[in-house]
Amino acid sequence: MYRDGVCVQTASTDWPVLADAARSGNLVWIDLEGADGVGFARVAHAFNLHHLAVEDAVTAHQRAKLDVYGDVLFCVMRPAAYDDAAETVVFGELHVFTGPGFIITICHGQGPRIASVRDDLDNRPELLAQGSGPALHAVIDRVVDEYAPVAEGIQNDIDEIEDALFSDHGSASDDGTSRRIYQLTREVIGFQRALGPLDGMIAGMMTRCGGDTDEHRYLRDIHDHVLRLLDMVEGYRQLLDNLLHVNLTLETKALSERSHAQDVQMKKVSSWAAIIFAPTLVGTIYGMNFDNMPELHWQYGYLWALFLMVVIAVGLYFIFKRRDWL
Repeated sequence: MYRDGVCVQTASTDWPVLADAARSGNLVWIDLEGADGVGFARVAHAFNLHHLAVEDAVTAHQRAKLDVYGDVLFCVMRPAAYDDAAETVVFGELHVFTGPGFIITICHGQGPRIASVRDDLDNRPELLAQGSGPALHAVIDRVVDEYAPVAEGIQNDIDEIEDALFSDHGSASDDGTSRRIYQLTREVIGFQRALGPLDGMIAGMMTRCGGDTDEHRYLRDIHDHVLRLLDMVEGYRQLLDNLLHVNLTLETKALSERSHAQDVQMKKVSSWAAIIFAPTLVGTIYGMNFDNMPELHWQYGYLWALFLMVVIAVGLYFIFKRRDWL
């Protein structure tokens, strides 16, 4: 609890007392790890939160959005972090209620350290003295700032895929390349879904806070960061689409080359099989030993059979050679 921007109390779960303190001109900041139905119902009752927003906060799995319930704002954001070990993007969910004299933050999964945000604001009591608005803006600013390492991690992953695709050895034959591109594309789409609504959310806050004020300028700076990140992420998505197309082309080419190599080998095997089969056929015919076979008792029959075998084999060899089968 803050009075005139200075922290005067750090721990309490007496929600009605805290709600009365908020209505008395203090700033109450409640930070929760998740929100169960029964426990959060007491908080919601004390601070008179709208039941639809409470239902969303308890259920979680909400899209990023900003809802207005009278003088209470309900903000949902999707914080993100880049896992270097797994090379994946991990998304969380952060719900923020702000109203006259209070701010309630509820973190589901991955999210910014709200305590560090409060520590930063403790050094600027003039902001906290203005109420819950600057606190909300500081939370949004921290979420947006933590998107930057995520964008950098995605860029590194894309660079690795490009290096693998266009290296001398190539990896188009690697079945994991297409899978990695697809998974990274899904992460980029998730990143876009987390970032996209912030554009309208912050623009709406800028409209609510009025003209050329410090609050408006602060929000405009956050808004610029969001727009820059949106442009980067859109570029990542287009680049991944191109990489997927290139990888498919390389895989098709590699498959065609393997098929051609197999076809060449099959032609060689078939050619040699035909060459070997022809003399075998001649020898088989002359080995039947029927009494009435022509040339069976001919003096030069053996030489004739050998000559016929050689001529047929050599003839087939040159025919296949001319057709590039051998």
